[in-house]
Amino acid sequence: MGNILSLPEGVFHWPGHFDAENQVELLEYIREKVAISPLFTPKMPKTGKEMSVRMTNFGEFGWVTDKENGYRYQEKHPATGKPWPDIPQRLHDLWERFSGYSKPPQACLVNFYSDGAKMGLHQDRDEQDFEAPVLSVSLGNDCQFRIGGTTRGGKTQSFRLMSGDVMMLSGPSRLAFHGVDRIYPNTSDLLKSGGRINLTLRRVA
Repeated sequence: MGNILSLPEGVFHWPGHFDAENQVELLEYIREKVAISPLFTPKMPKTGKEMSVRMTNFGEFGWVTDKENGYRYQEKHPATGKPWPDIPQRLHDLWERFSGYSKPPQACLVNFYSDGAKMGLHQDRDEQDFEAPVLSVSLGNDCQFRIGGTTRGGKTQSFRLMSGDVMMLSGPSRLAFHGVDRIYPNTSDLLKSGGRINLTLRRVA
């Protein structure tokens, strides 16, 4: 299943799954929906420190975080108060093809990384059902992605994610620590101003 590349059990990587035409169509959908569900800057719980990524969400639920209430899913955009836009059908199709899970995704996180942004090692554990995988799509500039085990401080390995790549954390690696060490500028011409978009499909409840 997929191109495993000596990755930990449950981590799958499908390089170049979305061709150039499909990447452009996904980007057009994102731009259309960001116009009504704008990017916002998430903040760390307790400290209120801003993350280096900006984000929005598609789907029934959206992931948000702020100083006052911390990490959580909610049904409405924190700034507009409106429901999140729908997850595009091609991402539902992707979930059906690769996830091996009978229920559809309920959230699609849309993370925008500028060329100077990164994401520290973390677990995706704000969901109620860890049987469902986390499935993601990369668009734009390449990044160095780092993955470890299910405990902090263990051995990690890194590999490059490129525009159109699909990756999945499942099974024993569903709660693996992972992050983005860096963005490689000028490695894709999909986003005219540079940066990277990561779409992450999740089942929340």
